[in-house]
Amino acid sequence: MDNPKTTFNLVGAGLAGSLMTVYLAQKGHEVHVFERRPDMRKNTLDGGRSINLALSARGIKALEETGLLEDIMEISIPMYGRIMHGKEGTITHQSYSNDGKSCIYSVSRAELNMRLMTLAESHENVHFQFDVAADDVNLKTGEITLKNLQDGSTFQAPGERTIAADGAFSAVRYAMQKMPRFDFSQDYLAHGYKELTIPAGPNGEFQLDKNALHIWPRGHFMMIALPNMDGSFTCTLFFPFEGPQSFDALNTREEVQAFFEAEFPDAIPLMPTLLDDYFENPTSSLVTIRCYPWILADKIALLGDASHAIVPFFGQGMNAAFEDCTVMAACVDQGNDDWKAIFEDYQKQRKVHADAIANMALENFIEMRDKTADEDFLFRKKVEHVIGRNIDAYKSRYELVSFSTIPYADAYRQGERNMEILAELMENLDHPDDVDIERAKHMIVEQ
Repeated sequence: MDNPKTTFNLVGAGLAGSLMTVYLAQKGHEVHVFERRPDMRKNTLDGGRSINLALSARGIKALEETGLLEDIMEISIPMYGRIMHGKEGTITHQSYSNDGKSCIYSVSRAELNMRLMTLAESHENVHFQFDVAADDVNLKTGEITLKNLQDGSTFQAPGERTIAADGAFSAVRYAMQKMPRFDFSQDYLAHGYKELTIPAGPNGEFQLDKNALHIWPRGHFMMIALPNMDGSFTCTLFFPFEGPQSFDALNTREEVQAFFEAEFPDAIPLMPTLLDDYFENPTSSLVTIRCYPWILADKIALLGDASHAIVPFFGQGMNAAFEDCTVMAACVDQGNDDWKAIFEDYQKQRKVHADAIANMALENFIEMRDKTADEDFLFRKKVEHVIGRNIDAYKSRYELVSFSTIPYADAYRQGERNMEILAELMENLDHPDDVDIERAKHMIVEQ
């Protein structure tokens, strides 16, 4: 017999909220979706940040389960590795996987969000309301009061239960922070980011290799570029807010021009709108948010950035949020309509792994910014690829995170062990191909 159907409030129509709506709607539940922004499909908005996203295995699994994967693949560009751009014009290629065939996909945040919303809205049991924000939460009953941002009126959300996917600065989570023994932390990087553009060439061609993530590592700052379907690249400058080389220090068009000519000499000829982009586009911050609990009895559950915002340097923000949806959907299937148990199971399964990917994202910032141009790091990567080509059981942390659905905490631990193995194998090693494969096999089997 089918489980009874539930009426949900889904606060936030971003990526995670829209995907979770699809999951719930496909299971026959009624979903009322409330989004504080206008409908991005009817406005000249691109959903806030337009930064490209890197879609990988965990996100792919969620899209496959909801039937949207084929549609999204049509607007995605495969990236098979990194291309590092040295200050002196040197180019270094680094495949993401040992065979060079595995890839992540560059996809437009806005286009993906709009397609998820449209798919969700195609279900007759889904109802969207825009320009509506969470205003208050009754921590005893779980009732949500919403505010119409057009006229200022308030009303009670109609659902029996609420899933809050309203982002890193979640209004629902903020209300829950008033609960006794609610743990919360937010940690900002000293760096922010600004989006810039490399347009398509005269005939619409890509001006850089389109099947790679491009990185200009410069020690305490960096720039990256991801391809778009129209032949352009979205560039992101990750830069300190303050200091001698920082957003605060570059105040004139002449200063910005001189800085880019010195630091990114191969990119600046490809960026005709650089100065306008730099001064017109906002400078945004980078924050890691951790909290606990994620749930309020059987009434409310936090999802995605509302429960675990992370910095973007492992390309896992969206993928982790989509995996939340996958796990929540599985818990719903297995929960026999016991919503307290469903929410508790979801929280238990996800919290430890959310913490793990938050740590890995912070560590990968250092790797991308500093180490991708470091000779010792590049040598270690070459050794790692030799081992991976010869030993099927060996997978790098990056492969475990991006090309599998192995739990994040397990990938984190395996990555730590990999570092120990590589350190031992690289002692007195002059060439990557000379690594002792038999010894490596023994060490990998032993772990």
